[in-house]
Formats: sequence, C-alpha cells, structure tokens
Amino acid sequence: HLTARSDVYSFGVVLLELLTGRRSLDKSRPYKEHHLIDWARPLLRERRRLLSIMDPRLEGNFPIRSAQKAAILAYHCLNQNPKARPLMRDVVDSLEPLQVTSEVPTAAPPPPPKELEVPVQEALVR
Repeated sequence: HLTARSDVYSFGVVLLELLTGRRSLDKSRPYKEHHLIDWARPLLRERRRLLSIMDPRLEGNFPIRSAQKAAILAYHCLNQNPKARPLMRDVVDSLEPLQVTSEVPTAAPPPPPKELEVPVQEALVR
C-alpha cells in the first residue's frame, strides 16, 4: 500500500533518473543495468564512481558538490527499509540549499545584455 515513505522512495527514483539521465527500467541496456536502482544505488555513495554514472549529456557542466549531495539524498530515499527513509520535509530541506549553490557550472549561459532588460512595470503594461 502507498504511504508517505513510499512517496519518498518514488522521489528517490525520479532523482536518480535526473542524475543519470536513464529510465528506471531499460531493457536495452546490459542485463546488470536493466534496473536503474539495483545498478546505481551502490555507486551513489562513492564520490569517484558517482561521476561515472552522471548523465553524459551534461558533459560535466554541473556543480559536483551539489550532484554529490543529491546522490546521497537519492541513496537515503531509496533505502529498502521504509522507516529508515527521510521524511519528505527533510528531503525538501536537503534540496533547498542545492538550488542556491555558489558553485556555477562551467557552461553557464552569460547574463543577458543590459539593453535587453525591460523593467517589470513596462513588461506588465505590454
């Protein structure tokens, strides 16, 4: 049956999909990699191996420390013991600092030129 703790597990699956760029079940991959959770969970706690499972389409353009923190969070959310999983409010508390990180990806787009900025009031009138 569904519980708040099963929601946390499901969130962990989605977070892992975002980190790796893979689906939770992908039979086009080698047999040992069919089930994303079984394949990736052991690698989430190892900093060096984490980089090898990150979505290759990111081409390394992501804050490494934030990815490591997100991976540890996914690891805890995917705990097989539901009582050992974090509460959703703790998950949110863990994620909030990651969105306001001081680390910037190396491929961050430059800010828009000043002449393209439109004051908010003008934009609302248009």
